[in-house]
Amino acid sequence: MPARSDNFQKFVKQKKGSAIKEEIKQQKRKEKKEKAAAIEAHFERKRAERQQRQQTPPPPSAPSKTGRPNKYPKKEVEGTVTKPVADAPETATPSAAKVLTGKKAPAKTVATKGQFERGATDVMPLNKYIAHGGMCSRRDAAIWVKEGKVTVNGEPATDPGMKVAPTDIIKVGNKKVTPSKNFVYILLNKPKDYITTSEDPQGRKTVLDLVRTATDERVYPVGRLDRNTSGVLLLTNDGDLAQKLSHPKHEIKKVYEVRLDRALTKNDMDKIASGITLEDGFVAPDVIAYADPKDKSIIGVEIHSGRNRIVRRIFEHLKYDVKALDRVMFAGLTKKDVQRGRWRLLKEKEIRLLKFMNQSFVKIKE
Repeated sequence: MPARSDNFQKFVKQKKGSAIKEEIKQQKRKEKKEKAAAIEAHFERKRAERQQRQQTPPPPSAPSKTGRPNKYPKKEVEGTVTKPVADAPETATPSAAKVLTGKKAPAKTVATKGQFERGATDVMPLNKYIAHGGMCSRRDAAIWVKEGKVTVNGEPATDPGMKVAPTDIIKVGNKKVTPSKNFVYILLNKPKDYITTSEDPQGRKTVLDLVRTATDERVYPVGRLDRNTSGVLLLTNDGDLAQKLSHPKHEIKKVYEVRLDRALTKNDMDKIASGITLEDGFVAPDVIAYADPKDKSIIGVEIHSGRNRIVRRIFEHLKYDVKALDRVMFAGLTKKDVQRGRWRLLKEKEIRLLKFMNQSFVKIKE
């Protein structure tokens, strides 16, 4: 196989004529979205703080001589130590306690890093709980529940949406699930002959073998790449982000470099561009072009469909044999400066863009 050239970049990033204007327009839109997302996050944080303050119960006031609550309770003397009221909730503040000198109030229990704060309100759907444990994505977790692989407090679970709390004991097989908030995001340049799964019963090499030294957290791949497909792969323990990047409604873009057994004819390229009907329905790429004008067997394809082996099946439908398939871009992430078989952690800006990717687009569609 000839050495890969940089001609594919002409497909990924065109620099002529109207393409330059379009690039500038897209950049402005991107900056506008980032600014809007930052503003939205700021106000969301403020709303959460305000809601938390509203949920905190007001301090009980001393009763008046008439037996009614005192509308203007006396202020506590500075330097006194408080004792919590017996029936007050754990979240009660020191001002909500009776004054008692000489004794210290019990310290408030604080959750350790990476664990949920203990409380009856920390409930979430079972499949989301499993995803937060770094076992798999929420979609795969739902499948495991329906297949009877999950137990809650020793009893088999059948509903992926059932509410569970941190005090519940959830197991997948014989492994206990421990939710984590210490999220990790790893970009891997996957080589061929590696399976995109957490573990393989046949003992074949998996992508997790390549990122063993990246983190102590349990991560899993977002989406799948075939054993013979190489390129950009994201691994994380952030179940919410994995769900978003895998869900069809977000239309996450992927760009592939395809090497065929022979040159792709112009007629067949037009057929693919217009869309073809496979056994599981109609599909059309967003963009298709020759990656190398001197070698028309190397094709660039941009597509947002997440169906299984979709790129290979498109060309096989027209009797072409795919000799090599490389994903050069996924959700805006590229393998630039990451050699084959190597990995790197995502930057904060990349993580922020992933979390807000296509957000306004989805809201419009909904």
